[in-house]
Amino acid sequence: MKIKSVDVGYYRIPLPIALSDSRHGYIRDFELVTVTIESDNGLQGVGYTYTGGYGGRAIASLVKDDLIPLLLGEESTAIESLWEKMWWRLHYVGRGGAAVFAIAAVDIALWDMKSKMAELPLWKFLGGKEPCVKAYAGGVDLQFSTEQLLEQTEQFMACGFNALKMKVGRDSLSEDISRVARVRDCIGPETTLMVDANMGWTIDQAIRASRALSEFGIYWLEEPTIPDDFLGHARIQQAGSLPLAAGENLHSIYEFNHLMTAGGVTFPEPDVATVGGITVWLKVAHLAESHNLEVTSHGVHDLHVHLLAAVPNASFLEIHAFGLDSYMETPLKLEEGLAVAPDCPGHGVHFNWDALEPCRTV
Repeated sequence: MKIKSVDVGYYRIPLPIALSDSRHGYIRDFELVTVTIESDNGLQGVGYTYTGGYGGRAIASLVKDDLIPLLLGEESTAIESLWEKMWWRLHYVGRGGAAVFAIAAVDIALWDMKSKMAELPLWKFLGGKEPCVKAYAGGVDLQFSTEQLLEQTEQFMACGFNALKMKVGRDSLSEDISRVARVRDCIGPETTLMVDANMGWTIDQAIRASRALSEFGIYWLEEPTIPDDFLGHARIQQAGSLPLAAGENLHSIYEFNHLMTAGGVTFPEPDVATVGGITVWLKVAHLAESHNLEVTSHGVHDLHVHLLAAVPNASFLEIHAFGLDSYMETPLKLEEGLAVAPDCPGHGVHFNWDALEPCRTV
């Protein structure tokens, strides 16, 4: 089954309200880059990646100018081989960043096509037994007022979530403590609560925050400091009081290996759309398993539900605020706090292209 054509789309997706965290400030929209691959027998696969608002055009250009000529005429089912070819085509200017985002979109499309060819949903094609995955609502809410934060929390609970995450990293630790305390009071002692600092602290600040926040039954502290400081993460995890989740800003299996080997993470957090696609995400999950760690996810929950359902060491699925429900034919289902992967062949993400068209800029 040869690759006949590859189409690339670039979109700027507006967010219903401005979101915020400690590193990126206010976020009012995000970029979506789609890749549609068609084989010589007419079968299609769709992949995509995203950014926080910048760099998307470069990713789309990498696919158009550098990857499509490499892909046309190749065997679509030889995914490992194609991934290696793409990696080495772009490694000198990549080894992470925009190059790996571009590879991810192609890789996801290839896996979608291959599981469709097998007439299996992706989670089952990858070896999963059950489609249900524990899920949490990921708030991007650092600059929300306390009233807005509590209103959002109540909305999450009303939607059936029994786990949620909020941002920390305000100007003073006392503000974070006060806001976390209010949310804990709102949700009660049994609901799972995570906090996310988005790389906003130094090592010492993170250790102090970890100790101070531990009294509120926090499930994990996410991204306490810059992602490149693997030993710093280990110091925070050893000297602090909370387990760490990290990895959404890592873009290769080699970086994840360094982080896990350093003892700097309890919940590795690869993002399929930014780590190089399904091929690499699964390798990171298996690497985590070899370290006796549970793997979680970041963003693109419509894809990650399949991947977490397919591995034995799955933790929570993040239901992210960068959602595409308004642009999809069938949004992800949530039942009693569990996300349910679709049962149709492939990953089941069917875009409403007409709805997306006003957002298209390339």
